[in-house]
Amino acid sequence: MKAKDVPQDKSSLTDKNMRELCYATDTDGNYVTKLSKGWEPKIIALNKSLDLLEERALHFKDLYKKGRISPIPYYMELSRMDLSTTASYMGKWNWQIKRHFKPRVFRSLSQKTLEKYATTFQITTTELTDIKD
Repeated sequence: MKAKDVPQDKSSLTDKNMRELCYATDTDGNYVTKLSKGWEPKIIALNKSLDLLEERALHFKDLYKKGRISPIPYYMELSRMDLSTTASYMGKWNWQIKRHFKPRVFRSLSQKTLEKYATTFQITTTELTDIKD
């Protein structure tokens, strides 16, 4: 992309007076950096993915309220973490985290493990053990 063609569409970055760094070519064909306010197709794709994440989080919250899963998958979605990332932060294997998805297993977790989950998700242990509406 040519430096003069770097998109300057309105985005959430614009509202915060922020810019995104892009690489483009100058008139001599050399790579240069340019600041962009945003690019509409990228903004649409990002908003769609954020909506999907929100939808998944609400789904997990509903399953938690029905007693079918522990709150861990819900907080993983809110924190944008997958199983491997959560396991890494917790210092556990993937299968152990997955096992903690079971309400019965979750209720038997030690206070130390609950505190580590809370720290991982940057919430309190009370928030971890009791999701509010």
